[in-house]
Amino acid sequence: MPAINTLEDLFVHQLRDIYSAERQLVAALPKMAKNATSQELKEAFTTHLQQTAEHVNRLQQAFDQLGVSDRGPKCKAMEGLIEEGKEIIKEDIVPEVLDAGLIAAARRVEHYEIASYGSVCEYARALGHTEILELLQTTLDEENATNELLTTLATQGVSALAGAGDPSEMHDDADREDSGEKDVDVGDIATTKPTKRASGKTSARKTASASGNAAARRR
Repeated sequence: MPAINTLEDLFVHQLRDIYSAERQLVAALPKMAKNATSQELKEAFTTHLQQTAEHVNRLQQAFDQLGVSDRGPKCKAMEGLIEEGKEIIKEDIVPEVLDAGLIAAARRVEHYEIASYGSVCEYARALGHTEILELLQTTLDEENATNELLTTLATQGVSALAGAGDPSEMHDDADREDSGEKDVDVGDIATTKPTKRASGKTSARKTASASGNAAARRR
């Protein structure tokens, strides 16, 4: 790895790191889109895949303008973030909760990219690379927009999950309805026998009989 002695060296080093990260993301996003169950989330991943491909092209333009190679070490941070997304897909998880997990993984990726592009934008500005700064700023704006969309989807999804209770139980209920089974609330089952009450006529006869006996004794 070349020595990093100046801000220009660091700038090129960071661009190569982001370039590696974006290329890894291009390979990972189709799988995330495939496993998302919400149509809105699928579309968000598909749209960002198209944007990410353009991000790679912009970085290649930056390397051309700088007259340097795009070759560099693999971005370990992005590799780890993508692996986290793969792990959530492997879990035994109901669809609604899977979407929430995929959004969380995608937001971590976006936060990393926003921090990375924010840094290289500052370097480009300080070094006077005006045209490259414009390319990088355009990408940073798109990353921020994607993060805002994911935040909105996360808020809606989490609120829906919180209000619906346990999604796995909802799926179980649907299965029981299909099979004709019904849940019984133990609160609806009487645990003691009701006490029999005398009718009004029976009570009246008993009262009259008692009164007649009392009168006979007095005589």
